[in-house]
Amino acid sequence: MGCRPRERYLLSEASWAELPALLAAEPGLALLALWAEPGMVHAGFLQEEEGDFLLASAPASEGRYAALSPARPGAALFERAIADLWGLAAQGGTDGRPWLDHGRWPIVTPLSGRPARHGGPPPQPEFLPAEGDGLHQIAVGPIHAGVIEPGHFRFHVQGEAVARLEARLGYSHKGLLALMLGKSPRAAARFPARLSGDSTVAHSLAFALACEAATGCEVPPRAVVLRALMAEMERVANHLGDWGAVCNDAAFAYPHARCGALREWMARAAQAAFGHRLMMDRVVPGGVAGDIAPQGPEAIRAVIGVVERELPGLAEIYEAHASLQDRVVGTGILGAELAARFSAGGYVGRASGRGFDARRLPGYAPYETLDFAVPVLPQGDVDARLRVRMAEIGESIRLIRTLIDTLPPGELQAPLPSGGGEGFAMVEAFRGESLCWVALDDGGLLRALTLRDASWLQWPLLEAAMEGNIVADFPLLNKSFNCTYSGVDL
Repeated sequence: MGCRPRERYLLSEASWAELPALLAAEPGLALLALWAEPGMVHAGFLQEEEGDFLLASAPASEGRYAALSPARPGAALFERAIADLWGLAAQGGTDGRPWLDHGRWPIVTPLSGRPARHGGPPPQPEFLPAEGDGLHQIAVGPIHAGVIEPGHFRFHVQGEAVARLEARLGYSHKGLLALMLGKSPRAAARFPARLSGDSTVAHSLAFALACEAATGCEVPPRAVVLRALMAEMERVANHLGDWGAVCNDAAFAYPHARCGALREWMARAAQAAFGHRLMMDRVVPGGVAGDIAPQGPEAIRAVIGVVERELPGLAEIYEAHASLQDRVVGTGILGAELAARFSAGGYVGRASGRGFDARRLPGYAPYETLDFAVPVLPQGDVDARLRVRMAEIGESIRLIRTLIDTLPPGELQAPLPSGGGEGFAMVEAFRGESLCWVALDDGGLLRALTLRDASWLQWPLLEAAMEGNIVADFPLLNKSFNCTYSGVDL
């Protein structure tokens, strides 16, 4: 079936049931996402060497389909979410517990086309068991002491060492997919922009590219460059915030203060250039909502100059403090094999030897014309994740200068052609790849869709990396991954 820019393969249920065995024999075929619509299940894969997407779908008659989690462990959270939202059960899956639905929604399976009212009191949450002598549990959240998103963490602890960590999310579920159905791409664009506020540009861009692919829309060159400029500014601002916050969680406050100031100046430059500190609602299907302000290029050049001058000093301070190095080096190690099994992207994957970057492979405009490095380290610890972020800040600053210097004249938007179609897109957000798939009906309205943040495949890796570390290091590890809660809660 046609799904731009790649075909979507419609399989029979019997052929889909053969996928787990085929995937076990093809370790280079990375699972990107698993999602559904009423009576149908979909999967997205990436052939990592060639950079080709593979999209597969199959009917789920009688409300079930063959699970992919035995062959791709990253599928487990997707399978749990599909059961909660669409009411389709993964047969043979590794984890059949609810994920987003805690039993407090007014209805069950809200996207199934046949939702029913919840009955009875909410069930008690189930957590996976841990084995060993002298184990006890520590429950943290969903309400936390800091100003952060809601999530529950259950620690199984032996002395001070963590034997198992399990995250329970869903507390910020917004019904976002349901809110988008039946709307035009332009009317629905404000919702992916609010999937996770710190990645508003990236999620908006993924949605816009998917809609443009579905309709065959050609975006004006000036809008393409402005989108990339905003995406790189978003990357720099978030990496600065994360870098300082990790240092602060290791009880070293100075980098936190300096990075906080730099991030604030980046937000002010975004406000001056694009009229919003987060650049929210600036990327729309067909182009951008408005042009860069006349004072925008100079404001951006000024702030990235300050950031560039401060980076060497921050790096020197980081290296020179033995107490900080003691906290981050060798802490929270994520091995390369596990990172590859979960197709980990972003700084999480690149700090564990997986050099995937959606800007390069499969790539999208205007990055095919730009020269930039993708930093990769093998250590997989907190220190490596910080170093990858710092290197990416430098690369993004160079990209920002190039994009400003080569900004072409021209239009800012192109109209979306009317009619139905399917589109798929993947962009590189600051955490890793952001995915979107849309299906438009003959009237050009959203019939089905999915949005996927990189954190879907990173939360299980945070749990794994925490094992064997002490409880006191959890804030450090948690921030070094910086998974989104809202972006997974949908």
